[in-house]
Amino acid sequence: MRKLIWIAFFLLSTRTILGQSPMHHQIGSITGKVYESSLEKPIEYANIILFNQTDSSQVSGTISTSDGTFTLKNIKAGRYYLEIRFMGYKIKNLNSIELTPTDMNVDMGLIPLEPTILTLEGLEVEGEKPAFTYEIDKKVINVDRMQTAASGTAVEVLENIPSVSVDIEGNVSLRGSSNFMLLIDGRPTILDANDALQQLPASTIDNIEIITNPSAKYDPEGTAGIINVILKKSSNWGTTGLLNMNAGMNDKYGTDLLLEKRYDRSKWIVGAYYSKHNYFGEGRSENHTTLNDITSFIASDGESNRGRNFYGLRFGYDYDFTPKNLLSISARLGKGSFGGNSDLNYDEWTSVNPLRSNYVSDEEQERSMNFMMANMNYIHKFATKGHEFNTNIQFHRRSGDETSLNELYGPGNELINGIETTEGGPSHSLRSRIDYTLPLGEDTRFEAGYQGDIRNSLEDAGFSEYDPDLGTYVSEEKYNHEADYYRNVQAIYTTYTGNLGKLGYQAGLRGEYTYRTMELVDENQQFTIDRWDYFPSTHFSYHFNDARQLMASYSRRIDRPRDYYLEPFITWSDAYNVRIGNPALKPEYIDSYELGYQTYFGSNLISTEVYYRKTNNKVERIRSVYDENVTLHSVENVGKDYSLGTEILFNFNLFKIWGINLIGNIYDYRIEGVLYDRPFSRSSFNWSNRLNNSLKLTRNTQIQLNGRYNSKRVTSQGESSDFITLDLALRQDFFDKQLTATLQIRDVLGTAKREFTSSGPDFYTYDYREGESPVVMLNLRYNINHYKPERKDQNGQGQDDMGEEDEF
Repeated sequence: MRKLIWIAFFLLSTRTILGQSPMHHQIGSITGKVYESSLEKPIEYANIILFNQTDSSQVSGTISTSDGTFTLKNIKAGRYYLEIRFMGYKIKNLNSIELTPTDMNVDMGLIPLEPTILTLEGLEVEGEKPAFTYEIDKKVINVDRMQTAASGTAVEVLENIPSVSVDIEGNVSLRGSSNFMLLIDGRPTILDANDALQQLPASTIDNIEIITNPSAKYDPEGTAGIINVILKKSSNWGTTGLLNMNAGMNDKYGTDLLLEKRYDRSKWIVGAYYSKHNYFGEGRSENHTTLNDITSFIASDGESNRGRNFYGLRFGYDYDFTPKNLLSISARLGKGSFGGNSDLNYDEWTSVNPLRSNYVSDEEQERSMNFMMANMNYIHKFATKGHEFNTNIQFHRRSGDETSLNELYGPGNELINGIETTEGGPSHSLRSRIDYTLPLGEDTRFEAGYQGDIRNSLEDAGFSEYDPDLGTYVSEEKYNHEADYYRNVQAIYTTYTGNLGKLGYQAGLRGEYTYRTMELVDENQQFTIDRWDYFPSTHFSYHFNDARQLMASYSRRIDRPRDYYLEPFITWSDAYNVRIGNPALKPEYIDSYELGYQTYFGSNLISTEVYYRKTNNKVERIRSVYDENVTLHSVENVGKDYSLGTEILFNFNLFKIWGINLIGNIYDYRIEGVLYDRPFSRSSFNWSNRLNNSLKLTRNTQIQLNGRYNSKRVTSQGESSDFITLDLALRQDFFDKQLTATLQIRDVLGTAKREFTSSGPDFYTYDYREGESPVVMLNLRYNINHYKPERKDQNGQGQDDMGEEDEF
């Protein structure tokens, strides 16, 4: 059956490709390229309308492509004028265009469009790249405008952008879900999403793209959508680069360097970074567990130190064999560690013995990793514009070890209990992709492709307990395990894109075959999944005029369980917590609907999006009692959850020097299912907002003040509290912006605190955390030979982008 499906797909694609006959132009054409005047960036989806010069009747029309170019075909000899429109830009009129029998092909060259800026009498408005831009399928965030994150990581940038929220501990969620697909330069990473975001310096990032409802062309992995991080590259010839250095209080510092050499037909990129940031905090917790009608109580408080230490290299090489054949090779490798220590005071008592016992806990954790990612991309362009073949292959490898040591000391400072756990092992993946694009006309396009993803990982888990008689740690064989994971996902997709006047549409379908095994080597057990899944998508857009548009979309997605969610054996975290996986865990399936509207008033943008998301087989982390004073953490498919909400963005300028971005997300969340063989239903009304203020005091001096608030939210067993923070940054440019200094102060008021409660029939947990505040950092950036970020099309030409654009 599988072979028949592949053969049918191949024959259909071949017939479609070979069935196209060359187009012979008996009459003329008009071509050109539309771009933004201030940024020199191509404009996609600009409306190009051709009128007869004599009677102003419409003759033809089209839209610009991803690189800003357009072609009007089958134009008779005569005199015409062009009208070019795009939302948020001034209408451009080009007159006196003439086609004659001796010159039937006219090239209009580069056509700049100017933003519709609200001018004030007597004031000079200087063009500046906006913080947010909305494209037809995604939001694009300009990282250089996020001054309060200049010395931080990608996580600090995401704190201030639409659709994304970050909790006090730096965990990222997209539209309220922590399950999303992370791409770096359009390519998946083998690292956990939060790990990868924590080790990427903000200063190395050009843009971040948020795609909440991807089409069938994209990998459907991830509940909430895709976050794509685009790293910096230059558009200047010769040698250019950027050097960043940052330092702060309490052992925080880092640096990164990017160098690029561009020739006529090739380009080299070399980059390196180093970052060491430690954060201090304090907290307290309380835990109640009931077993055999006896309730045990534990209360703790103390201080902790958490940090990350990373360094890495980046390499890239692009070569144009011909204007129609392009090859790109890139690689990233790095090494780093997360970890820290905590000193906690414990009180322990029970319902039958209220006399309290006192302990001191000394805990150390370290998670180290080495990773390598290599990528090769080849693009062949056919004679017809937009007719393209794109293939990509990626190899990822990672190895790492995690060690946790937890020791309890009595009143006399004697060691009374100690637990040491270890986890580690290598993992690697091989991904391949083939994309084929066939234009069927000016406004229609057929796309088809194949994607493969093969992953394998090994993990060894060890456990040792302190023996006071021997005075040493002794391995416990019953808690030592070895697991072997293998996953093979093969996918084919097709999309069809077109326009009917002002209405754009796209329909797509993706089929995925998944074969997954998890083998417990030491117990000779194996768990297998062998299945097909299907993922449809639809997208629509309607342009009312150059300042208003309406968009609607639907997609089906999947979130497969992480490897360690499947481990069916006990792993000790510390003396009071153990975890166990669930090999019967099913993947989550998500139905996502969106409706969006954007409008401009002068230079001011208002964007509104309404979304509804339903998750089947909802996966939740569940707590229960394992033993006296010991909590068991497991994962279960508890039922379904529902999110219905709206996201609003106001981007406006009160004065020439004062720009404001106000972002609000309001949604109703409900989760229902079965826990402990009992039905349950919980809901919360959630909201968050972010207010970003930018004050441009002089041409070279800028202040940014950002505030954000997240309301409380519920899970199947618990509730997290709300929190509010305020960040401040001062930026000063020197020597015509060749040198930039940014002073950054995070959590100015010290209000970033976290509280979490969780309860069940036989347990109650309360946890409070307060991080270091304020965090003060100084960042210096030096521009080498007038480095200028590259701005080209979305097909990988000079931008090393996804090569997976979702356009129509």
